[in-house]
Formats: sequence, structure tokens, C-alpha cells
Amino acid sequence: MPRGAAATRAAQPIDEVLRALSDPTRRRVVERLCRGPASAGELAEPFDMALPSFVQHMKILEGSGLVQSTKSGRVRTYRIAPRRFKLAEDWLARQRSLWERRLDQLDDYLAALKEKRP
Repeated sequence: MPRGAAATRAAQPIDEVLRALSDPTRRRVVERLCRGPASAGELAEPFDMALPSFVQHMKILEGSGLVQSTKSGRVRTYRIAPRRFKLAEDWLARQRSLWERRLDQLDDYLAALKEKRP
């Protein structure tokens, strides 16, 4: 298997998480679910959109693994699924570490340049 294909396949879960969180409606839903489980109707209430359109947002969140749902009768209840958030947190931490290292190197370089000045 080519190296690029393996990297692409490995990146898919984080891509799904970031894609799901890229939409402001879905981020607001996640913020609401952080306070506790809620039905699809409760979650859709603050948004000015048809329920089928809102349900598409929920399918994306659930497909990314950020939320889980259960159905009791006609009511579907959603809750946060924390493991996928850890995936995003770890990725962001690696990026932060990389940039902090680069900025430290730049700082060292600029300090060395400053010391060389007459």
C-alpha cells in the first residue's frame, strides 16, 4: 500500500470530527449537549430550519462519532460521545506543540542575532 494512502486513511477520523465541528449550527448543538442529553426536537427548537434539515446536522454529528443517540418510541435522544473529542484534542495539542517549538526556535535565533549586533 502506498504511504500516502495509509496517511489519508489514518486522517479520516479527525477529518470527520473537524468537518462536523466546522458548522456553527453543529457547534451550538454540541455546546447544548454538553449540558446534558436532549431530544431532537429540543435541540432543533432554537434554530430557524425545518426538522429534516436539522436532522441532517445530527446525522453528521453522529456519523463523526461526536454524539450518540437512542430511540424510545418516537423520541430520539442525543448525548455527547466524549472519545471523539479526545481525538480532536490530541490533534490540536500536537499542532500547538509543533508551533511552540518553532516559535521557541525563532526566539532563540532572534536573540542570537541581537547578541551579534555591535
